[in-house]
Amino acid sequence: MNTYSKYCPNVFVAKCTEQHEKGSTIHMNTKYGDGHEAIIFNELFTKDGFFYYSVVRADGYNIQERAKAKAERLQGWANNAEKKSLQYYEASQEGKDFLSLAEPIKIGHHSEKRHRALIDRNWNRMGKCVEFSEKANEYESRAEYWAKQTNTINLSMPESLEYYEYELEKAKAKHEDLKNNPEKWSHSFSLTYAKKDVNELEKKVLTAKKLWL
Repeated sequence: MNTYSKYCPNVFVAKCTEQHEKGSTIHMNTKYGDGHEAIIFNELFTKDGFFYYSVVRADGYNIQERAKAKAERLQGWANNAEKKSLQYYEASQEGKDFLSLAEPIKIGHHSEKRHRALIDRNWNRMGKCVEFSEKANEYESRAEYWAKQTNTINLSMPESLEYYEYELEKAKAKHEDLKNNPEKWSHSFSLTYAKKDVNELEKKVLTAKKLWL
C-alpha cells in the first residue's frame, strides 16, 4: 500500500510498503479514499520498514493545476453570484413607475395591503441583490489570488531544482554587490537580509537535488 507523508513544506512524498525502481508507476492512496497513479523519482530514505520516495502524479496534476482549477471554480461562483444579483435587482424594479410617483400609502384604503407588500418585496429583493453582489466580489477576489498562483514553482515540482539554482545565483550576485557597495544599502540590515536569502535558497537547492536530481 502506498500513501502520502509530509516531507517538508509543500512537499508530500510516497510512503510505500514495498521497494520500487526509479521511473516506475505506482498507485497512490489518499486520506480522502480516492487514488491516482504516480511516478517514482528518488528513494529518499527508509524508516520503520517503509520506503519513502519523491513522486509526481502521472496525470501531470500539480500545485499549478490545482491553483488553475480553484481559480476557475471560484470564477464560476462569482459569475453565478453576479447573475443572481442582477436577477434580484431586476425583480426589485417591480412597480417602479408607480413607486416613482412617491404616492403615500393610503391607510385603510383597499390598496394599502398591496402597496406595503410591493415595497416589502422590493426591499427584500434589493437586499438579496446586495448580498449576492458582495459574494460575487469575494469570489472574484479569491479567483484572482489563485489565478496568480498558476505560475507558482515550489519544491513539490521537479522543475524547482532549475528554478532555485537560478534564484540562488541571483541572490549570490545581489549579496556580493551589496557587500562591495555599501552605498546601495536601503537600510542597515540590507546585507544581512541578502545573506539570509542566499542561505535559504541554498537549503532549497539542496532539498530539490535530493528530491529531483
